[in-house]
Amino acid sequence: MPHTRNRIKIGRSFGDASESYDVCARLQRFTGKHMLPWLPEKKDLIVLDLGCGTGFFSELLATRYDQVLGADISFKMLDYAKKNRTGNINWTQADAFKLPYQTASIDVVYSNLMIQWCEPIDKALAEIMRVIKPGGIFVVSTLIDGTLHELKSSWAQVDDDKHVIDFHSEKELNAIFNSGSAKKINHFRKDIVLEYENVLHLATELKGLGANQVPKKLSKGLAGKDKWKKMSKNYQDFQEPSGIYPATYSVYSAVMIKLTS
Repeated sequence: MPHTRNRIKIGRSFGDASESYDVCARLQRFTGKHMLPWLPEKKDLIVLDLGCGTGFFSELLATRYDQVLGADISFKMLDYAKKNRTGNINWTQADAFKLPYQTASIDVVYSNLMIQWCEPIDKALAEIMRVIKPGGIFVVSTLIDGTLHELKSSWAQVDDDKHVIDFHSEKELNAIFNSGSAKKINHFRKDIVLEYENVLHLATELKGLGANQVPKKLSKGLAGKDKWKKMSKNYQDFQEPSGIYPATYSVYSAVMIKLTS
């Protein structure tokens, strides 16, 4: 069960980052807020924040809806959320591939930068659609091919190992999110460039987000000092005149409705 083992590792990695996550979550704040206009204004709905992490957006959703559920694969993230968030939120440890909710029981599923960790995505989508009521919606943001291309290119000149996860393309996600009982009614993609003081700053933020798990990586543990130096030198090709190191995140956001038949 390689996919299951990978999800367990990813859950642990994010759990270890629970205390540092909010400080590092610049991208998550941006993408999460830009999804909000797609949410319905009706208050008496059951809304699930899937991959809720520290509960930042669960708390915000609880100010807008009567019933909010926060689900995450990491116990540590949920423990942090319970201790630091207010509002009437029902927290649950859950795997996106086997959600502990009844079929057709949820009006809205909101998922911010989580589903890229779910492989295969179509299986996770089928489970998400199972729990959504007919006519309900799934609002999601994820990362696609092109993300961290600077880092990927810099490592590619050092060795043939995987240092950045393989993300789906926009075309692939359009097909996945418009299949089965899901009908995609809107989507957009946007490249967001974040600035870093140096390559170590970027690596530290990725670790602080728990996003340093690469399932297809061959060598275990950190890269050797010599390889790291070579990669950092290669990254200088992307350095801006101001001395800032950019990192690109290609963000894909979509809203789907569950077909009634």
